[in-house]
Amino acid sequence: MKHFLNLIDLSGADLDGLLTEAARLKLAQARREPTASLKGRVVGLVFEKPSLRTRVSFESGVAQLGGTSLYLPGNEVGLGWRESLADFARTVSNYLDALVLRVFQHATLDGLAAHSSIPIINGLSDWSHPCQGLADLLTVRELFGTEKGKTVAFVGDGNNVARSLAVGCGRLGAKFVLACPKGYAFDDKFKADYAARVSADFPAEVNDPFAAVQHADVIYTDVWTSMGQEAEREERLRRFDGFQVNAKLLAAAPKHCKVLHCLPAHRGEEISDDVMDGPACAAFQQAGNRLHAQKAVMEWLLR
Repeated sequence: MKHFLNLIDLSGADLDGLLTEAARLKLAQARREPTASLKGRVVGLVFEKPSLRTRVSFESGVAQLGGTSLYLPGNEVGLGWRESLADFARTVSNYLDALVLRVFQHATLDGLAAHSSIPIINGLSDWSHPCQGLADLLTVRELFGTEKGKTVAFVGDGNNVARSLAVGCGRLGAKFVLACPKGYAFDDKFKADYAARVSADFPAEVNDPFAAVQHADVIYTDVWTSMGQEAEREERLRRFDGFQVNAKLLAAAPKHCKVLHCLPAHRGEEISDDVMDGPACAAFQQAGNRLHAQKAVMEWLLR
C-alpha cells in the first residue's frame, strides 16, 4: 500500500511527476475543465489540530476531482485512546478510499499506515509537512520556471516545514540554507536520515540571516512558536530577535528574490507587514498551490 507520509519516501522522479500533474490540474481548474479522477471515491479527514488551509484545500480538492470528503474531528475519533490505531485503521479501511490526517505525533501516522489497507496522507505532523513542501516547490517552479539551481533561505527553526522543504530541494537540485539561532538547527535524526536517503551534502546551517539571504532566490519563513510550543513562546521571541523577515533583510537579498510563508503568519514577529503585503511576497499564491498539489497526491495514490 502506497502512502504519503514524508517527502523523503519519494524519489526525485516522483516529486517531479507530482509537480507536473499539480500544474496541469491548476490550469484545468482555471479553465473550468471538468475532472472526475476521484469520482465515486470517499476521502476522510481526521484533524487533531485546528486548520484553515489544510481542511479547506483538501475538501475543495476532493470536490473538484468529483469525490466526496468526510470531516472527522480528532477529539471525537480519539486516535490511540478511544480505540487502538490498528483497530481504527482496519475499521475505516472498509468505509473510505483514503485518509488525510493532521496530527500532533508522527508516530500516529506510522501506526495507522502499518495497519491500513487504504492510503494515508500526512496533512501535518510534528515531524514533517509533505503537502506544504510540495506546494512550496510548485510555487518556486511557477516563479522561476524551475527549482533546479535555485537557493531557498529558510529563516526560522529546523521544524517540520523546513525538513520537508529541505528534502524536496535536495531531491530536485535546489540549494537549501537554514538560518536560525544556535540550538534551533536540524536535529541529529533528520541529519542522519537525510545523509542516508537524500545526499551526503547536507543543507547549510548558519546563525546569521543576512549571510543566508545573500544569494537567495527565495526567502522562506514560518512562525517562531508553533502549536504545542506555547510554553516556549517568550524564550523563542527572545532567541529569534534579529531573524525577522523585514525590508532590511529583503534588501540584503538579490532584487529578484521572492518571499514565502506557509501561513498563518504572526505579523510583526517572524515577518513584517510591509514585506507580507509587498510585491516580493508570494505567500498567497503559495497557499493556493496547496489545493493543486494535494489533488495531484490524491490522484497519485488512488488511480
